[in-house]
Amino acid sequence: MTIHKMFAALLLLTLLIVPARLQAQRRDARESIDKGNRLVSSGSYEEALREYERVGPDSAKLYSIALYNIGVCYYELWRTTEAIDYYRRAIKQRNGVYPQASYALGVALEDEGKLLEAKAVYNQALTAARGEYPHAQFHLGLIAANTGDVELAAALFRKAVNRPGKHVISSHNNLGVMLARMQRLQEAETEFAIAVRLSHGEFRDAAHNLELCRRLLRGDKADVVFLRVAQISLVD
Repeated sequence: MTIHKMFAALLLLTLLIVPARLQAQRRDARESIDKGNRLVSSGSYEEALREYERVGPDSAKLYSIALYNIGVCYYELWRTTEAIDYYRRAIKQRNGVYPQASYALGVALEDEGKLLEAKAVYNQALTAARGEYPHAQFHLGLIAANTGDVELAAALFRKAVNRPGKHVISSHNNLGVMLARMQRLQEAETEFAIAVRLSHGEFRDAAHNLELCRRLLRGDKADVVFLRVAQISLVD
């Protein structure tokens, strides 16, 4: 065999070995993520962390998933600063296009009181998801409501109610609060009534708001400041 033929044979062997090794790494990575997910489901976050940490950068998209999942574990363990770091790393790994991680990062930043940063990453989630991320719209609505931008908050909650998900009931309630603050009481009553109906009467804040709104419509001396904004995007 000539030197050239030997080199070609070695090159072919290398090309065959490398993909096989990568496939094995990705298979192992998938198994670690699946095992980690099962541990998260049972609340074993420390053990799940160890599984996710087995996934390395050579695992392509699985690596960004592992980084995000590590962030979730740290968040559930009340280690918010570390969660924020891993969410950021996951987003960077996907060149800024990871709506789920951007949304989770926004929630963690809100917990830290960093509202401007949270607002930016919620918008990042919306951009990455081409506007189809209602949970991000819900939280942007909360930030707008809490900073006094009632019209913007109403617009965001209205967009959120038009997308299916657990956020819908709270979004109807919060839209009602914003409408009431703008003295649009009949529209507000409709939104509160929808929230009560969708929750089968179990959403106490919406029921409270509906009763108060009806008192206002009757001319009773009630005050819209006592209307309750739901701070979560689902009904417990």
